Amino acid sequence: MIGRLSGNLIEKLPPQVVLDANGVGYEVDVPMTTFYQLPALGQKTTLFTHLVVREDAHLLFGFASKEDRQTFRQLIKVSGIGAKIALAILSGMTTDELAVAVASEDIKRLSAVPGIGKKTAERLVLELRGKLATGSTLTAPGGLAFAATPDEKSDIVNALLALGYNEKEAAAAIKGLPAEVTVSEGVRLALKSLMKF
Repeated sequence: MIGRLSGNLIEKLPPQVVLDANGVGYEVDVPMTTFYQLPALGQKTTLFTHLVVREDAHLLFGFASKEDRQTFRQLIKVSGIGAKIALAILSGMTTDELAVAVASEDIKRLSAVPGIGKKTAERLVLELRGKLATGSTLTAPGGLAFAATPDEKSDIVNALLALGYNEKEAAAAIKGLPAEVTVSEGVRLALKSLMKF
C-alpha cells in the first residue's frame, strides 16, 4: 500500500497531478479541495495517498491531510459510493462541510453532488453519522501560476467532466467566469455555482 508520496509536482491537470518521487512519476487523482492547496509546478509537496486496486487499473488518490484521506476512506465504505463519487464529494465541499451536512441531515446539499441522488444522500447521512472528524477545513487560496486562456478553459471543463458533471452543466458553469481566471480558481468558482441549492 502506498500511504504517502513526497516529491516534485511536475504536472497539474485537474483533478489529476503528477508527482515525481525519486525519478518515478506518479499519477494521482486529487479532490479540488486538495488541488487548491498545491504549490507551483516544480515545487516539492507531500500527499497522503490511498491506492485502489481494480481488475483493470491501479488508481492512486492523494489528499492534503490525513483527515481528508480518512474521510475518503469512510465515503468509499458507503454502499453505492465509489472512488470517483467520493472524489466529487470532497471536491464540492471540505471535510468539515461534509461532516456538518451529514450531522444536520442536509440531504439537499449532499444530493447537489453529481452522482448523488436523494436515496444515496440519505444513505450517506445514515452510514456516516458520527464517523467524520472535523477541524480540517481547507481554504482555497486564489489561483495557480498559470492563467486560463480560451484554450485552457477546456481544462476547467475537463476537470468538471472528470468530477461527474455533464457537458451541459460544465458549459453553463464556465459561462460566467472572468476572462483572466486561473484554472484552479475557475474550477473552484464553477464548483461553487454547481453546488448552489
